[in-house]
Amino acid sequence: MAGLRGLLEQRVGRVWVAGELGSLRSAPSGHVYFTLKDRTAQIRACMFRSDLRRLRFECEEGLEVLAWAEATVYEPRGELQLVVRHLEPRGRGALQLAFEQLRARLEAEGCFDSARKRALPVLPRAIGVVTSPHGAALHDVLEVSGRRFPAIPLVLAPARVQGEGAEDEIAAALAAVASQARVDVVLLVRGGGSPEDLRPFNTERVARAVCASPVPVVSGVGHEVDVTIADLAADVRAPTPSAAAALAVPDRGALLVRVGRDSRRLLAAGRRVLERAQHRHARLHEALRASAPTERLRARRVRLEAARAALERGARRAIERRGPQLRAAAARLDALSPLAVLGRGYAIARHVASGRIVRSPADVAPGDLLRLRLAAGELDATAAAPAANAPATRGGEH
Repeated sequence: MAGLRGLLEQRVGRVWVAGELGSLRSAPSGHVYFTLKDRTAQIRACMFRSDLRRLRFECEEGLEVLAWAEATVYEPRGELQLVVRHLEPRGRGALQLAFEQLRARLEAEGCFDSARKRALPVLPRAIGVVTSPHGAALHDVLEVSGRRFPAIPLVLAPARVQGEGAEDEIAAALAAVASQARVDVVLLVRGGGSPEDLRPFNTERVARAVCASPVPVVSGVGHEVDVTIADLAADVRAPTPSAAAALAVPDRGALLVRVGRDSRRLLAAGRRVLERAQHRHARLHEALRASAPTERLRARRVRLEAARAALERGARRAIERRGPQLRAAAARLDALSPLAVLGRGYAIARHVASGRIVRSPADVAPGDLLRLRLAAGELDATAAAPAANAPATRGGEH
């Protein structure tokens, strides 16, 4: 077997083989095993992990390819085998195939759906720019920004935009600038170039970074005819870097015109609201005056006067009905009154010192000072010795 293997490798060496990929199987080691077949025959083949990493596309069942391979013998089974060093898709380039494969996969995940696209801010506080610091794209962005609204700051996140490893720098720059507090939108731009030059913008790494950005991303990559995966993933796609800047940077002059117009509309609307409020106030004032409580108060006053007059009439009638009873009761009270007794010539005597009423001669001693209450006024008197066999007089009368 070893001799056959050596003969094949020496006599045949490396060859181009056209065929269709079949029986595709990936091993834990990272190698891939498959068959190359046409209508009449097939041959086993393998591709090692180190060679796979250089492919621009993914191996798929049924894919027509051109394989640059070494003919050899797999000694454990004595089988003819090809060790493939490079694959090219037949009928189209590797980059185009890689683009189509990645586009189909991301589209199936919803990465390009219009529902996830975000609107651009009307007046961003700051604009991030991901591009090469030495390219024409940055110059175009600066020129458009300075013309439209120079007061809005630009935050540059430099990154290589072509070559091996450029996709890693672009993804890192996107994440870094989009996370800054004042950055409200990011421009991802570069000038035109060949498909190989634009390859970093057709990678899954950059597409994922665009989708993960916390702020909207405007993509302006290449010329107008160039469409990259980054363009499809971005919130807004612009045909050129200048157009991307024009989309993100507002026109100061147009904003001033708009603000002036809106201010006039706002003032006019305010005046209309004020006029309607004034008219409504006037109507309410007139309605209030028309329904003021003056008339109601006058009517209530008339009713109260009528009620008072009715009460007075009722009171007079009640007094008139009860008059005889009141006069009889007054006569009885008058007959019982001490004043009435005094009016008949009697007097009430009291001790001046003690104020006690004198009821019999025994209540006084000769010389006691007495105060006599008469029907009309009072007078003072001094008690004398009572006459012999004289009847006692009421109140010590002399």
